[in-house]
Amino acid sequence: MAATNINRVVMTGNLTTDPELRSLPSGMSVCSLRIACNTRRKNQSTGEWEDKPNYFNVTVWGAQGENAARYLSKGRPVAIDGRLEWREWEAQDGTKRQATDIIADSVQFLGSREDASSGGGSFVERGAGEGAKGTEVPVDEGDFQPAPVSGATGDDDIPF
Repeated sequence: MAATNINRVVMTGNLTTDPELRSLPSGMSVCSLRIACNTRRKNQSTGEWEDKPNYFNVTVWGAQGENAARYLSKGRPVAIDGRLEWREWEAQDGTKRQATDIIADSVQFLGSREDASSGGGSFVERGAGEGAKGTEVPVDEGDFQPAPVSGATGDDDIPF
């Protein structure tokens, strides 16, 4: 039996450009996004932590792509869940080119539209199929609090 392969990408970042929506001859919509996702690195000469941006191309298909084009804009924070896809082509000058793109299965809009220029907020906007279109739901700050630690030392408290 062959090993199972896993191709999964989950990331958050900010859009570096406005979404580009186009339609294929079949009528299928496809939206192209470009996302910047920072990595923290320690500068060896100063000892300070610095953000290094990484840039990714994201493709969103169908109605979800249409919603992304309609509601997202440059600077808006998003969460992407998808897979990597590698492609290769020959450029007009005859050189071989290649790229690795993210094909999004899910795009979650983070922050409010007003927060796009400031880099985010504490709201999640639900896309199509996740609730009312354009609904903004406040994040429960209690979700980010540490769970209480039990003082019990034995296994007697385990309910199974």
